Amino acid sequence: MRTTAILLASAFVLGACATATPYQASGTGAGNYGYSEQAIERDRYRITFSGNSLTDRETVETYLLYRAAELTQQRGYQHFTVVQRATDEDTRTFGSYVGDPFYSSFYVNYRYYHPRWGWYGWRDPFWDDVRYRETTRYEASAEIVMGRRGSGNGADDFTASEVLRNLGPNIVRPTES
Repeated sequence: MRTTAILLASAFVLGACATATPYQASGTGAGNYGYSEQAIERDRYRITFSGNSLTDRETVETYLLYRAAELTQQRGYQHFTVVQRATDEDTRTFGSYVGDPFYSSFYVNYRYYHPRWGWYGWRDPFWDDVRYRETTRYEASAEIVMGRRGSGNGADDFTASEVLRNLGPNIVRPTES
Protein backbone atom coordinates (compact mmCIF):
# COMPACT_ATOMS: atom_id res chain seq x y z
CA MET A 1 0.00 0.00 0.00
CA ARG A 2 2.79 2.40 0.92
CA THR A 3 4.68 1.57 -2.28
CA THR A 4 1.57 2.33 -4.33
CA ALA A 5 1.21 5.73 -2.65
CA ILE A 6 4.86 6.56 -3.34
CA LEU A 7 4.52 5.53 -6.99
CA LEU A 8 1.36 7.62 -7.42
CA ALA A 9 3.02 10.66 -5.83
CA SER A 10 6.05 10.23 -8.08
CA ALA A 11 3.87 9.97 -11.17
CA PHE A 12 2.00 13.14 -10.17
CA VAL A 13 5.24 15.09 -9.70
CA LEU A 14 6.66 13.85 -13.01
CA GLY A 15 3.38 14.58 -14.80
CA ALA A 16 3.37 18.14 -13.51
CA CYS A 17 6.86 18.67 -14.94
CA ALA A 18 6.02 17.24 -18.36
CA THR A 19 3.82 20.11 -19.56
CA ALA A 20 4.34 23.74 -20.42
CA THR A 21 3.55 26.30 -17.74
CA PRO A 22 -0.17 27.08 -17.73
CA TYR A 23 -1.57 30.55 -17.10
CA GLN A 24 -1.45 30.70 -13.31
CA ALA A 25 -0.17 32.78 -10.45
CA SER A 26 3.47 32.18 -9.54
CA GLY A 27 3.92 29.76 -6.66
CA THR A 28 0.85 27.66 -7.50
CA GLY A 29 1.19 24.30 -9.16
CA ALA A 30 4.66 22.93 -9.83
CA GLY A 31 7.51 25.33 -9.16
CA ASN A 32 7.55 29.10 -9.14
CA TYR A 33 6.34 29.41 -12.70
CA GLY A 34 3.53 31.73 -13.71
CA TYR A 35 2.69 35.42 -13.36
CA SER A 36 3.32 37.88 -10.57
CA GLU A 37 2.82 41.61 -10.27
CA GLN A 38 4.06 44.40 -8.07
CA ALA A 39 2.41 47.80 -7.62
CA ILE A 40 4.79 50.69 -8.24
CA GLU A 41 2.21 53.50 -8.09
CA ARG A 42 -1.58 53.53 -8.00
CA ASP A 43 -1.83 53.06 -11.78
CA ARG A 44 1.66 51.62 -12.53
CA TYR A 45 2.61 47.94 -12.17
CA ARG A 46 5.55 45.66 -12.91
CA ILE A 47 4.33 42.28 -14.22
CA THR A 48 6.39 39.16 -14.85
CA PHE A 49 5.64 35.76 -16.32
CA SER A 50 8.12 32.93 -15.86
CA GLY A 51 7.82 29.71 -17.87
CA ASN A 52 9.42 26.32 -17.42
CA SER A 53 11.73 24.77 -20.03
CA LEU A 54 8.74 23.47 -22.04
CA THR A 55 7.15 26.92 -22.40
CA ASP A 56 8.21 28.76 -25.54
CA ARG A 57 9.01 32.46 -25.74
CA GLU A 58 5.83 33.42 -27.60
CA THR A 59 3.64 31.79 -24.95
CA VAL A 60 5.49 33.54 -22.11
CA GLU A 61 5.08 36.93 -23.82
CA THR A 62 1.41 36.24 -24.64
CA TYR A 63 0.62 35.31 -21.04
CA LEU A 64 2.37 38.46 -19.82
CA LEU A 65 0.25 40.65 -22.09
CA TYR A 66 -2.90 38.79 -21.07
CA ARG A 67 -2.10 39.31 -17.39
CA ALA A 68 -1.55 43.04 -18.01
CA ALA A 69 -5.01 43.30 -19.61
CA GLU A 70 -6.62 41.23 -16.85
CA LEU A 71 -5.02 43.34 -14.12
CA THR A 72 -6.06 46.55 -15.90
CA GLN A 73 -9.71 45.51 -15.85
CA GLN A 74 -9.50 44.28 -12.25
CA ARG A 75 -8.27 47.74 -11.19
CA GLY A 76 -11.14 49.47 -13.02
CA TYR A 77 -9.21 50.83 -16.01
CA GLN A 78 -9.86 50.32 -19.73
CA HIS A 79 -6.41 50.89 -21.30
CA PHE A 80 -2.79 50.20 -20.47
CA THR A 81 0.48 51.37 -21.95
CA VAL A 82 3.61 49.20 -21.91
CA VAL A 83 6.37 51.54 -20.75
CA GLN A 84 9.15 48.98 -20.60
CA ARG A 85 9.33 45.34 -21.74
CA ALA A 86 12.05 42.67 -21.64
CA THR A 87 12.32 38.91 -22.12
CA ASP A 88 15.19 37.05 -20.47
CA GLU A 89 16.45 33.72 -21.77
CA ASP A 90 18.19 31.18 -19.52
CA THR A 91 19.81 28.33 -21.47
CA ARG A 92 21.51 25.41 -19.73
CA THR A 93 23.17 22.27 -21.01
CA PHE A 94 22.94 18.96 -19.16
CA GLY A 95 25.02 15.87 -19.85
CA SER A 96 23.94 12.39 -18.94
CA TYR A 97 25.87 9.19 -19.27
CA VAL A 98 24.20 6.52 -21.35
CA GLY A 99 25.00 3.18 -19.84
CA ASP A 100 24.60 1.32 -16.61
CA PRO A 101 22.75 3.63 -14.16
CA PHE A 102 24.53 2.04 -11.18
CA TYR A 103 27.89 3.46 -12.19
CA SER A 104 28.90 7.11 -12.02
CA SER A 105 29.83 9.19 -15.05
CA PHE A 106 33.33 7.70 -14.64
CA TYR A 107 32.12 4.30 -15.78
CA VAL A 108 34.92 2.00 -16.85
CA ASN A 109 34.70 1.12 -20.52
CA TYR A 110 38.15 -0.40 -21.02
CA ARG A 111 39.98 -2.69 -18.64
CA TYR A 112 43.49 -3.93 -18.70
CA TYR A 113 45.58 -6.08 -16.41
CA HIS A 114 48.58 -4.69 -14.58
CA PRO A 115 50.80 -7.26 -12.85
CA ARG A 116 51.18 -5.18 -9.70
CA TRP A 117 47.59 -3.79 -9.27
CA GLY A 118 45.49 -6.37 -11.06
CA TRP A 119 42.64 -5.37 -13.35
CA TYR A 120 42.57 -1.63 -13.92
CA GLY A 121 39.86 0.45 -15.54
CA TRP A 122 40.11 3.32 -17.96
CA ARG A 123 37.61 6.05 -18.79
CA ASP A 124 37.88 7.36 -22.32
CA PRO A 125 36.55 10.96 -22.53
CA PHE A 126 36.42 10.84 -26.33
CA TRP A 127 34.46 7.63 -26.77
CA ASP A 128 32.22 7.49 -23.70
CA ASP A 129 28.56 7.69 -24.66
CA VAL A 130 27.33 10.95 -23.13
CA ARG A 131 24.14 12.61 -24.29
CA TYR A 132 23.71 16.34 -23.94
CA ARG A 133 20.40 18.12 -23.59
CA GLU A 134 19.89 21.85 -23.78
CA THR A 135 16.99 23.53 -22.00
CA THR A 136 15.85 27.13 -22.28
CA ARG A 137 13.56 28.99 -19.91
CA TYR A 138 12.01 32.37 -20.67
CA GLU A 139 10.90 35.08 -18.28
CA ALA A 140 9.12 38.16 -19.61
CA SER A 141 8.63 41.34 -17.62
CA ALA A 142 6.89 44.61 -18.36
CA GLU A 143 6.08 47.85 -16.64
CA ILE A 144 2.62 49.15 -17.48
CA VAL A 145 0.68 52.33 -16.82
CA MET A 146 -3.11 51.99 -16.68
CA GLY A 147 -5.62 54.62 -17.71
CA ARG A 148 -9.21 55.32 -18.68
CA ARG A 149 -8.21 56.43 -22.18
CA GLY A 150 -5.38 55.42 -24.47
CA SER A 151 -2.14 57.39 -24.29
CA GLY A 152 -1.83 57.67 -28.07
CA ASN A 153 1.53 55.88 -28.11
CA GLY A 154 0.40 53.57 -30.90
CA ALA A 155 2.07 50.15 -30.71
CA ASP A 156 2.59 50.30 -26.93
CA ASP A 157 -1.01 51.30 -26.12
CA PHE A 158 -3.59 48.52 -25.57
CA THR A 159 -7.32 48.28 -24.91
CA ALA A 160 -7.70 45.69 -22.14
CA SER A 161 -11.02 44.24 -23.32
CA GLU A 162 -9.70 43.66 -26.85
CA VAL A 163 -6.53 41.96 -25.57
CA LEU A 164 -8.62 39.66 -23.37
CA ARG A 165 -11.00 38.84 -26.22
CA ASN A 166 -8.27 38.21 -28.80
CA LEU A 167 -5.77 36.31 -26.63
CA GLY A 168 -8.32 34.48 -24.45
CA PRO A 169 -8.75 31.43 -26.72
CA ASN A 170 -4.96 30.80 -26.60
CA ILE A 171 -4.70 30.82 -22.81
CA VAL A 172 -4.17 27.41 -21.23
CA ARG A 173 -5.24 27.28 -17.60
CA PRO A 174 -4.19 24.62 -15.09
CA THR A 175 -6.22 21.43 -15.17
CA GLU A 176 -8.28 20.59 -12.12
CA SER A 177 -7.13 17.43 -10.39
